[in-house]
Amino acid sequence: MISVIGFIVWLLNKLIEVYMLAIVIYALMSWFPNAYGTAFGRFLGRIVEPFERLFNFASIGMISFAPVVALIVLTFVQGGISYVGRLLIEFAYGY
Repeated sequence: MISVIGFIVWLLNKLIEVYMLAIVIYALMSWFPNAYGTAFGRFLGRIVEPFERLFNFASIGMISFAPVVALIVLTFVQGGISYVGRLLIEFAYGY
């Protein structure tokens, strides 16, 4: 039971890390002309843009801070998942 909880927490954390990396790569693609038009850019756009749209309010002029806010939110989610995982493991041990 404990190893299953640990594995699920580990897997969720790794998936969030991969998604955070995708957000960073997608944000850096804005520095290169026509990078969003490539197959890789369109693929990342389909994955990243729906989540980033939630944070479109975070812009000053033409500079969008949506990727930064998205990364901060995912960091908090990752910490919450780790905390809940620790609580579940402690509950399973009976502390």
